[in-house]
Amino acid sequence: MSKLLINGGRPLHGEVYISGCKNSAVALIPAALLVDGSCTIENIPNISDVIILLDIIKCMGGSFTYIDKNTVTIDTTNISDHRAIFNCMKKLRASYYMLGALLGRFGKAEIDFPGGCDFGFRPMDQHIKGFEAMGAKIDVEHGIINATSEGLTGAHIYLDVVSVGATINLMLAAVKAEGITTIENAAKEPHIVDVANFLNAMGANIRGAGTDIIKIKGVEKLIGGNVHCIIPDQIETGTFMIATAATKGDVTIGNIIPKHVESLTAKLLEMNVGVEQGEDSIRVYNKGPINKANIKTLPYPGFPTDLHPQMAVLLCMAEGVSTITEGVWDLRFQYVDELKRMGANIKVEGRIAVIEGGKKITGAKIRAMDLRAGAALVIAALAAEGQSEISGVNYINRGYENLDKKFASLGADIVTVNDNE
Repeated sequence: MSKLLINGGRPLHGEVYISGCKNSAVALIPAALLVDGSCTIENIPNISDVIILLDIIKCMGGSFTYIDKNTVTIDTTNISDHRAIFNCMKKLRASYYMLGALLGRFGKAEIDFPGGCDFGFRPMDQHIKGFEAMGAKIDVEHGIINATSEGLTGAHIYLDVVSVGATINLMLAAVKAEGITTIENAAKEPHIVDVANFLNAMGANIRGAGTDIIKIKGVEKLIGGNVHCIIPDQIETGTFMIATAATKGDVTIGNIIPKHVESLTAKLLEMNVGVEQGEDSIRVYNKGPINKANIKTLPYPGFPTDLHPQMAVLLCMAEGVSTITEGVWDLRFQYVDELKRMGANIKVEGRIAVIEGGKKITGAKIRAMDLRAGAALVIAALAAEGQSEISGVNYINRGYENLDKKFASLGADIVTVNDNE
């Protein structure tokens, strides 16, 4: 297994470019199952979640070809089986998109129960509720989800909670269903719009993506041969913004959509961090002492839960007492004990973390336990005094392309080594 060695205390300086959106990519690959023929996806991040999903497509009888390291053509023409029963399905949460895509293609599906990061109870009840409204019967036995139907039909679906996964999964199932499907209380994240744009380019009829009401008029087929470019990753963007602030650096972050990180930008400005927006870039720089802040994570366009752990690190360096209220996941605070090893003063009560800032943090041996917590520990190590050793790098590689190399290009002392080195 690999680990990261980081000698902290160096301000980040320079320019860095953001990769394609991980959360788009892991939905677009299953969406390719709905397309007649091949489709090409540009700006696809070279991360382990993408590699796993492409391998699943190959195991099912499809094929993929890399045009370059961030462009892939996927052809699912030869896939004839509605089942995706593979151990690798359990390695990532996004494998559940195979359920909606296979239902949309075959009217039936059978998949292994998904895995992924463990930060709380993440039920699929809203997915199942929607599939059943469209005429599917869902059974879960022995870790297998089995969905059958006599043909999906349009339905009116109201999501009881805002769910990104359910919104996308139901879109995938509905694009070829007979009639009109309406999803109310839909999630609004940028990658939902990205998936809808991909499907529409292939001939789907989806309206309202990015709002809380999405309407999908079913079509007979989706035509391949198109090229889709994935949007930049807003969470990677935010990670570099926070890392720059935490190390008191000065970095311009390119290939981004500034609107997608407005909630973070507003909070950094409140905390006395310098932020200057360009058309497709953003500069973050140190202005002096960092102010305390109170944060609550919410569905988009609120402050993203996927930037919660990273922001907790920055609040450790702020003057005074700050709070983070987690409004999405109930076990998002698993990173706290690792930060305490580095000298952080954090107390957690339920879904609220109280952070006493201004304390010196020092390097330590720490372990990533999920994707975004892993990114937070990297930021903490970059800002800390002394050397840190981070294990659990496999979690970080799930969602960040060349994170170590990108930070090194900004002046960080960071290397990836194998345990036997």
